[in-house]
Amino acid sequence: MSEKLKFAVIGGGSWATAIAKMLCVNLSEIAWYMRNDSAIEHIQKYKHNPNYLSSVEFDTNKLKLTNNINEAIEYADYIIFAIPSAFLDAELKNMTVSLADKIIFSAIKGIVPETSLIVGEHFHIQYDIPYYNIGVITGPCHAEEVALERLSYLTIACGDPDKAKTVAKSLSGNYIKAKISDDIIGTEYAAMLKNIYSIAAGIAHGLGYGDNFQSVLMSNAIREMKKFIRKVHKMKRNINDSAYLGDLLVTGYSVFSRNRMFGNMIGKGYTVKSAMMEMSMVAEGYYATKSAYKLNQGYGAKTPIIDAVYAVLYEGKDAKSVFRKLTESLD
Repeated sequence: MSEKLKFAVIGGGSWATAIAKMLCVNLSEIAWYMRNDSAIEHIQKYKHNPNYLSSVEFDTNKLKLTNNINEAIEYADYIIFAIPSAFLDAELKNMTVSLADKIIFSAIKGIVPETSLIVGEHFHIQYDIPYYNIGVITGPCHAEEVALERLSYLTIACGDPDKAKTVAKSLSGNYIKAKISDDIIGTEYAAMLKNIYSIAAGIAHGLGYGDNFQSVLMSNAIREMKKFIRKVHKMKRNINDSAYLGDLLVTGYSVFSRNRMFGNMIGKGYTVKSAMMEMSMVAEGYYATKSAYKLNQGYGAKTPIIDAVYAVLYEGKDAKSVFRKLTESLD
């Protein structure tokens, strides 16, 4: 691909690390912003992120590391945001440079709490970025398997197919296959919703439900997702495609899933606060549950799984009782 196009990664977590790893395969240099000064120093000295995916070794000659978000944004044509949605608004408030001429791609699976918008909509409405300059990077793909160089698949969605192809090419490699989509809103909502369903799968596991129930739960979850997304953004899409069903399955079943882990702890009796304190990473589905539930008050889609997770996480209801009732509404 053309070296004239410059990329920046915003974030210091596992997804940011995985994306930086993928980009470094195809580019001679990328900018990488993270807040943690000690992590930057560690990467410069030891060539790996000490906090996330520490097995990934970087050629530091390819990294333009910075703790200044403005430096990273000024450097790049394409900016990939890979930070938890709960912290996005605060990070963006540190900006003093314009995003007007930038192409924004989001690898964030969640809703921005301050605006109750998915990330693409947030950039469009709050920063006046046209949709043809906004894209989404979704799975099915876990950062941990990228680190292990296991075959993984990405979906790159953008209203401008040429920009989607540019990002797909920049991330592709021997063990990464990327395809493009024009369903920016649908794929981003799917990436947010699957985290809620993954929490549900974790709660069920923690409560002692087995594989038979999990299969029914996931079957109902993909249909519930279809109903929700159709209410939000009606267009022709195949909900069984990898960006929707595939991403749901890997997040609901994988041992690498933070949201499933969080749900499992809740099912075993942890409080929300204690589960969060024990986890070293953010479970996006926790924040997404409240946003999706509130949004659906206006849309009116039938969402018994989202409602059940909301009742447990935000209304303090007993998980065992809530899921016993949920089993009666699934088929």
